[in-house]
Amino acid sequence: MSSDLWDAPIDEPQPLADRPAELDSERVIAANVMDRPELIDEIAAEFDPADITTDWYRWVWHAVDEIRQTLTTGDIRWQSVHRQLAAWKASGYLPIPCPSEAQLADLYRCATPGTTGWHADKVTKAAEASRLIAHGHNCVARGRSAAFDRDEDIPAAQAELDGVVRSGEQAELSTIGDLLGDSLVRAVTKPTKEDRIPTGFLDLDSLLCGGWSPGQLVVVGARPAMGKTTIGQDFVRAAAIEHGIPTLIESLEMGKPELSDRILSAEARIAHHHLKAGIATDDDMARAARRAPAIAAAPLYISDSPILSMPVLRGRVRHLVRTAGLRLVVVDYLQLMQAPKAENRQQAVAELSRGLKLLAKEFGITVVILCQLNRGPEQRTEKKPLVSDLRESGAIEQDADIVILLHREDAYEKESPRAGEADLIVGKHRGGPTGTITCAFQGHYSRFVDMAQT
Repeated sequence: MSSDLWDAPIDEPQPLADRPAELDSERVIAANVMDRPELIDEIAAEFDPADITTDWYRWVWHAVDEIRQTLTTGDIRWQSVHRQLAAWKASGYLPIPCPSEAQLADLYRCATPGTTGWHADKVTKAAEASRLIAHGHNCVARGRSAAFDRDEDIPAAQAELDGVVRSGEQAELSTIGDLLGDSLVRAVTKPTKEDRIPTGFLDLDSLLCGGWSPGQLVVVGARPAMGKTTIGQDFVRAAAIEHGIPTLIESLEMGKPELSDRILSAEARIAHHHLKAGIATDDDMARAARRAPAIAAAPLYISDSPILSMPVLRGRVRHLVRTAGLRLVVVDYLQLMQAPKAENRQQAVAELSRGLKLLAKEFGITVVILCQLNRGPEQRTEKKPLVSDLRESGAIEQDADIVILLHREDAYEKESPRAGEADLIVGKHRGGPTGTITCAFQGHYSRFVDMAQT
């Protein structure tokens, strides 16, 4: 490499016309971390060095960060930084011309102790503004593209907008002393409807310490024709109609008219086949009239889009969280979701499962995902399903906070002495007990109910 290039002057880049930058603040930050290397740790939670637009200021930061690993006390002067950058340049690691000792010495003299936080905030705001502008250009490009797909591009653009501000990605640290007080309060305070979402089944609520919790991913697995769609609708009805909790149901299998019919059937105790055949009696219609106001007023949102990807779901959830205070999402069912591109189906389902868990945690909601089981139960003498029967990916079991397996003996044996009964087998409950809850299956009303109600 020629000495001319090695010693080439470092010209400070000028920001593009549409890209804000705080070059003076970047210079002060680079000088201050040489003067006080411990500043890197002090501002790490609020500041990302990638937001420094001037290459050699950013590399000075990285050099100081490298040197301080072996430095016990004191500042890091420009000579040490120059040696580190020169070594990186010689090894091919440094992609820019190496600044001279004189340039680094001039930079070192710019240190202004006590101002780093203020300058870091200016640089961060400029970087956010820059990313917002870039996001706008990207949106224009998406909108003008001949391949524009509103179901993919709009949710993707919304997700990118969330990434404009990076501060939310930094984990806020807490000491156990900060948290202990709240734990002691929770130990003597029973959860309320504001803390939990009732499932609609008294024994299940008791097992789950009051119902669904924010941030949970709940998997409900069953073989076909066991009633997993029905149990999902029961969870939805309990939350939205009985308790007024904003709820979204994503139905990939049934259309909105059928969902509405089944919910009316369950709420008003109208035989589902009467609804389908249009032969509801006067008594049926009287019960429907009594329940209709409560059903109509429920904050229940229904989507029957046949194609559902994680970007689409995330965009819909974000909108409803902001506008309606969404707390519960039920997806029917996992295997019908549009999987991301992956090497195989198992990896694709694993990506979906992880995305659903992150969705629940990010927005502080409960996500209930209905899931098909493999043929394992049918190949055993004992037909009860196991958590290991979850189809296509063990990641579903790993990511889930709660796994509930739905089983009905009369689905296999019509003359079973347990005809009309169903088991909700809680096979996994992170941080809580497992067990089996028995309920009654009222298929003609499209619902499961507590045994005490039969």
